[in-house]
Amino acid sequence: MPIRIENRTCFFKVNDEGREYSLPAAEVTVSTDVPRAMSYVDVGAERVYITEQEADALTVAGAIDGRQHKKVTTPDSAI
Repeated sequence: MPIRIENRTCFFKVNDEGREYSLPAAEVTVSTDVPRAMSYVDVGAERVYITEQEADALTVAGAIDGRQHKKVTTPDSAI
């Protein structure tokens, strides 16, 4: 899991060496990478992809929810 939340402070693992950045939840925006259909947050110069469970936890902690939720557009859609 690339994120953890403690006392409304969000910690993001941004590389394989374990480097973390921390931000207050109120300064975090959860967004959607539409072509990948994945949620992410931008932390410094890094884009960190997260699960929907992590995205929900961030918004509960106070992050801004900027996600674009998918809707069914065709009868054979998996969504």
